[in-house]
Amino acid sequence: MNRELPITAVQEALRRRWRLWTPVFLLGALVFLIGVVSTALGLIVLLRVSQNHTPRYGDIVEHFKYGSIGAEQNSGIPYRVWRALPRLFPEAFEQRDDYSAFGFLYENDADNRPRDLPIGIAQRVYRSVEVVWFNCATCHTGTVTLPNQEDKSHSARLIVPAMPSNNLNLYRFIRFLLDAAADERLSPDILIPAINQTGPKLGPVEEVIYRLYVIPTLRQGLVTRRSRLLPLLEKQPPWGPGRVDTFGPYKRIQANMPMSSLLPDELIGTADFPSIFQQGPREGMHLHWDGNNTSLAERNLSAALGAGVTPESVDHAAIDRIADWLKSLQPPPSPYRPDHAAVARGRDTYMKHACVACHGYQDVQGYVFKGEKLGQVELNYDPKGEPNKQLGVDPRRLDSYTERLRDFQLAELFKGTQYHFKSFEKTFGYANLPLDGLWLRAPYLHNGSIPTLADLLEPPEKRPAKFIRGIDKLDPDRGGFVAPACDATPAQTKNFCFDTGLPGNNNTGHRYGTNLSPAEKSDLLAYLLTF
Repeated sequence: MNRELPITAVQEALRRRWRLWTPVFLLGALVFLIGVVSTALGLIVLLRVSQNHTPRYGDIVEHFKYGSIGAEQNSGIPYRVWRALPRLFPEAFEQRDDYSAFGFLYENDADNRPRDLPIGIAQRVYRSVEVVWFNCATCHTGTVTLPNQEDKSHSARLIVPAMPSNNLNLYRFIRFLLDAAADERLSPDILIPAINQTGPKLGPVEEVIYRLYVIPTLRQGLVTRRSRLLPLLEKQPPWGPGRVDTFGPYKRIQANMPMSSLLPDELIGTADFPSIFQQGPREGMHLHWDGNNTSLAERNLSAALGAGVTPESVDHAAIDRIADWLKSLQPPPSPYRPDHAAVARGRDTYMKHACVACHGYQDVQGYVFKGEKLGQVELNYDPKGEPNKQLGVDPRRLDSYTERLRDFQLAELFKGTQYHFKSFEKTFGYANLPLDGLWLRAPYLHNGSIPTLADLLEPPEKRPAKFIRGIDKLDPDRGGFVAPACDATPAQTKNFCFDTGLPGNNNTGHRYGTNLSPAEKSDLLAYLLTF
């Protein structure tokens, strides 16, 4: 028979000590385990909130159309919200399920499948949330409808990167977003079901994140922009398609200038989007409509700020890649085929009347960037160029850029970095711009107040006072896009009527060529159609 050995006093003491320390050991193990789990969860959360990546495109045209320039994290809209907005606001989207109602352009991908996002809208995953917003192509990609030379009943619509965005009604889109900020449909209780209906459905954790963080942050950002931009926009006539106020929003958003501090003459600066072909030869010229900068790099960064980047978020590498491509990008050749003899006579007229001095000229090999005053503007200290007192066009865009804004740009933007602005200056006239790709840059003048080249050669009193903007069909005879009179279209159509009687829309000035004979004008037009 087995007998248990007697327990010694030492063993009994050890057992009592173990029983006393066991809870302490268990508590320590639990604390250690909680620490490990918390650290793991913290690392997971840190990994998620530190996410900041965007698709990369090998093809430069794809990169231009869809690549990020860094605007999404500070100015963007969550992708899931972007998709849900057409469902929530059908009246603003004209009952469409995409953003074409605002003039955004859609195309198919390489596999001929419709793209989810329009040209000019880039994607980025930021803090685990996919957000979308503008890039360079938003304002610098347009369309032109060309007639089929063999079958006049058919036509082809071409999407042309780097031409002015002649479809986008940015004013209407911005007003929609600002109004949506104050609409109850942007509350989590209404927005989240709409997000789920567009699919895929938000998971439980995602829904909490959207309810407590994403949607309130978006709405607060829009409310802040509404408070700054709406008082300015309400002082301006609607821009219409293909136009933007370059520096008004800049003053209110980037510079945070109080509305009460802005003078009446600087409140309206609406102008057409420019084309951005062949940027290389423009280095050193006076850039922007008013020639307020001679640095391509600074002009590009300034435009990126207008698109929503900040000095902290800007993707310099992405912008530099586009800038390098644009230096040598040629515009599509003119489809016009005017009479050769008329073109030759028109070229002689162009050269004889010194048009070449301000604007360069078109040769059989392409556009030539040579002219005594090309790319120049009248400055306080520079007698060259054409001051606006002589040019006589609408002064609003020129007056909108002020010395005060210039001082802010030079003092604050990209301060302390190699990108610190130093080339902006206040000018007192409009720049003499090159005319490459002239055939697809209508309407004409800086504010788009003259629909065709033929109208540009007429004195102001004979130019159209009201016309339709936003049609991309080429006018086969007059040079530019078809632009019927406003009263020639049904009242129920959604065409935008451009009224030259409104502030900033004046079509006076630039009387060069208006005194030519009808025959000389016809020949000069034939030559201009080849640009």
